[in-house]
Amino acid sequence: MKKRTKSWLIPTVIASLLFTGCAPASQENPEPSQELTKGEIVVAAVTEPDSLDIHKTSSIGEPTEHLYATLFERDLNGEIVPGLVKDYKVADGGKEITFELKENAVFHSGKPINAEAVKKSFERFLEKSPFKTNAGSIEKIEVLGETTFKITWSEPYAPFFSNATSAYLAPLDVSTLDAQGEGFDKNASAAGRLQLTEVKRGDSVVYKPFEKADWGAKGTPGFSKVTFRFIPDDETRILEFKKGSVNVLLDVPFQYIEELEKEPGVELERVSDYVMTYLGWNNKLPIFQDVKVRQAIALAVDREPIIQNTMRGAAKPVFGPLPEVVNGHSPAIEEKARQKYTQDKEKAKQLLAEAGWSEKNGEGIVMKDGKPFSVEMWVQNEPAMQRVAQILQHQLREIGIDVRLTVKESAAIIEQTPKGSHQMILWSYGWFDADILYFLLFGKGKSTRLHYEVDELDALLQKGRVEMDPEKRFKIYEEAQEFLVEQSPWVPLFVRESITATRGLKNFKKHPISNRIIWQDVEVTE
Repeated sequence: MKKRTKSWLIPTVIASLLFTGCAPASQENPEPSQELTKGEIVVAAVTEPDSLDIHKTSSIGEPTEHLYATLFERDLNGEIVPGLVKDYKVADGGKEITFELKENAVFHSGKPINAEAVKKSFERFLEKSPFKTNAGSIEKIEVLGETTFKITWSEPYAPFFSNATSAYLAPLDVSTLDAQGEGFDKNASAAGRLQLTEVKRGDSVVYKPFEKADWGAKGTPGFSKVTFRFIPDDETRILEFKKGSVNVLLDVPFQYIEELEKEPGVELERVSDYVMTYLGWNNKLPIFQDVKVRQAIALAVDREPIIQNTMRGAAKPVFGPLPEVVNGHSPAIEEKARQKYTQDKEKAKQLLAEAGWSEKNGEGIVMKDGKPFSVEMWVQNEPAMQRVAQILQHQLREIGIDVRLTVKESAAIIEQTPKGSHQMILWSYGWFDADILYFLLFGKGKSTRLHYEVDELDALLQKGRVEMDPEKRFKIYEEAQEFLVEQSPWVPLFVRESITATRGLKNFKKHPISNRIIWQDVEVTE
């Protein structure tokens, strides 16, 4: 297990939940499959992006993010390296950073990627993006030269470099916008390896390789066209892949893994995801106020049947607050959490009894003051997550907690949990930097799912945001994670293994950290 601390100063975003799902394309009766054109790669994706405009969406993925070139990038070891920015200089304790862009870089439109273009793009980002806080408290952006600009913050913001590896902070070509700053979806221009050629709402997005991008050692792209087709139905996607009208199948459903492994000419690419699924609850409710109750719930959970039975082994258990690929993950904290919360039903029952839940009703449900421990768990309408919820329901029942499952649309969960309308939820999040513990999960005024806001934890997380020394910052987040392990305001469960099936391609790989397709290596073979 690697401790990724060196890249903290050039410290991130995806997600999941930031990875909230886009509205699926309507494809009940897909058109008949067509022959692939020479050099074409057709990718079957589950969901259609709500927008290609990175400043106006809360969800990015393969059909969107390759349109953009980022200011910084992550190498295969997770270290942050130059992207569009070739150099930078930190001043005033981190409140000022001067950036030097690479010379001669251009957008898809041919317009130069200069300091003025980046400034205008940032200004629009700060005006429109739902993730504008992920740039920190920017006071001003100054153009110092053709390729030089300076950002000044009101206070240091250590996660900026990490966040700048995501498409959210990538510059887009504002010259393509109309007078109202709109119209990007129709004329999208950025600087990524894929250049937009066509958008068919409800059906597909088509790209061609951007010739002026970096195509690695071979110097030229190994394909002529990439079409993302949006096919939400699992069986339809599998059928299209088998028929040969699709040669990249994203998010292979777990039930088809063994079948595709036996399919001639099919290769499976497996990458551990950065999105973590967890069992959470509304910590403001009286029933969850006692830490012994929260610890008892954690001790009731056995991740193995979830991973083996529901995920067909294509997932890894997580016990601590951060998955391994996230900047700030501590192997020591993960091991401590594993030892503390490996399933122990008898200890869980003991903790419940110590918290006053000692009586039982006729159905074996523990009671306190004559009231049974009975709660409702919200779960999204993904079949796999419903199966996970059923396993958790059974495991909690074994220690005397009654859980009623309610299936809801993801959009409804996203809308209602900030209001505290829920009791328990099965949910996920994804980000590459430990700052997610603040801005999405436990920061004051930001704990919209778990509603756990504690002064001691908030102070640590705030401190981690402004600490520019990588080692010191790591120690701060290690302390915050230790606090979370002890207080158990949720139960981390697992990260999925992202499985992609391909045929007719060579050198197809996905990035081990970001889980993105590495397009500069891919070549069409047939």
